[in-house]
Amino acid sequence: MLEVDCPCVTPEVVLKASGHVEKFTDLMVKDEKTGTCYRADHLLKDFCKEKLEKDLALPQEKADEFKRILAILDDLSAEELGAKIKEYDIVAPDTKNPLSDPYPFNLMFQTSIGPTGLSVGYMRPETAQGIFVNFKDLYYYNGQKLPFAAAQIGQAFRNEISPRQGLLRVREFTLAEIEHFVDPEDKSHPKFVDVADLEFLMFPRELQLSGESAKLLKLGEAVAKGTVNNETLGYFIGRVYLFLTCLGIDKGRLRFRQHLPNEMAHYAADCWDAEIECSYGWIECVGIADRSAYDLKAHSEKSGVPLVAHEKFSKPREVEKLVIVPSKKDLGLAFKGNQKMVLEALEAMSEKEAFEMKAELETKGETNFKVCTLGKDVVITKKMVSISMEKKLEHQRVFTPSVIEPSFGIGRIIYCLFEHSFCTRPSKSEEEQLNVFRFPPLVAPIKCTVFPLVKNQEFDAAAKEIAKALTTAGISHIIDTTAISIGRRYARTDEIGVPFAVTVDSATNVTIRERDSKEQIRVDINEVASVVKQLTEGQSTWADVSAKYPAHVGPQGDQE
Repeated sequence: MLEVDCPCVTPEVVLKASGHVEKFTDLMVKDEKTGTCYRADHLLKDFCKEKLEKDLALPQEKADEFKRILAILDDLSAEELGAKIKEYDIVAPDTKNPLSDPYPFNLMFQTSIGPTGLSVGYMRPETAQGIFVNFKDLYYYNGQKLPFAAAQIGQAFRNEISPRQGLLRVREFTLAEIEHFVDPEDKSHPKFVDVADLEFLMFPRELQLSGESAKLLKLGEAVAKGTVNNETLGYFIGRVYLFLTCLGIDKGRLRFRQHLPNEMAHYAADCWDAEIECSYGWIECVGIADRSAYDLKAHSEKSGVPLVAHEKFSKPREVEKLVIVPSKKDLGLAFKGNQKMVLEALEAMSEKEAFEMKAELETKGETNFKVCTLGKDVVITKKMVSISMEKKLEHQRVFTPSVIEPSFGIGRIIYCLFEHSFCTRPSKSEEEQLNVFRFPPLVAPIKCTVFPLVKNQEFDAAAKEIAKALTTAGISHIIDTTAISIGRRYARTDEIGVPFAVTVDSATNVTIRERDSKEQIRVDINEVASVVKQLTEGQSTWADVSAKYPAHVGPQGDQE
């Protein structure tokens, strides 16, 4: 993939082309007396959840109704949301005042660019648009070949109506997005076979609409049956699954939910969300969408720069092509200074529009034609334009690529990782519960700690030597030379998720303790850095090194 880094401030013209200025909205309701704003779907969701959890006398029929609403909440229109809020007499949570009807609220932060304040801009609501507008250069850098992908990690900004739930709903957050450009006529993927046998929880729209739960499905079968639209989309769903589980997300609390019809943009071929269950319920953490060719076409139309790809044929192909030939002389005489706009509008006609015009010109001799740039209809006569189909030899095919987009909400993934990795276990005396973060070594922020068993010059010197080797190997670590017991020091590092602890009890060899099993092995002091590096980079497992090095059983251990 090509990595890019685009500006956070985006000119209005870019976001008008993408549809964000008009459509990037959430439905909001207002307290009719105080003016306080709330997300309409959040109020309905909270009401249904509270009834299901706390109303013990709730009839089964009503419980089923609330469960169905929760399943299709994202699919409800403004009118349907408003009707439910009125039906259930939902009021403002703080004041109990009546609420307004839901209405759209644009989530972008508006700003001005330059000293005059006349050029409108927005803080980017996603990183994707910077990639789309630079498609022409990125396509060139990739040798003008498809498929190819560009990726970007950076800040995005959304003016959330009601930020809440810690890292889950904030106004500034880190997004990591991939835009994978592919031929719309061939969405196969050469590496799909690598993920086709993966089986995990999937939640197709049919199961959601029928009120059922997510089911274990094989990815290959889901693509073969058309549940997932194509191989490339399926490949990225599989890779997202592997990525999240590699980070330490619990497989049993991870599902892939397909967007419902009203949720999905009109242009999208298929969309799935990787949802992770945490204490706040099922949270969307990654979106994987086939956005078809919408984005590149929208920016092409607005900018006038064709964002297209080329497929060169090994042999020329004979094809029938629509040929529109405006008469510049007759158009000039009729429209004077507006000639160029009329000419461009005629040349931009679709095949259907052109043949409808041709039929009308042949029967009536003239036709009314709407020129959008003029904002009015003009009269076109038969001598002003020639429309025909001609056979031509083509040496290449020119087309607008489709894009498959995996979009990762980094803050949400990290929060869910914290919850999934956290556990408690009893101390040796069983008088207290010890907190542990079971981060996989690959993602643990601190990879190991170094402890001199007792405070003396020889052990301190050995600990410093090990720390120096770890630094050279690029392994994050801390040295703990405090006088508290070794068991208490182990507990302290378990609490911040450090997977390995090196205990210096000799000047020649030391022990390495693994956090989750609390097992220890004895390793030569010169090998510590390489062993820890292999473990933290996933080149070896704890089972591998346990088989290679002698186990340590001794008085030191988890005392506290």
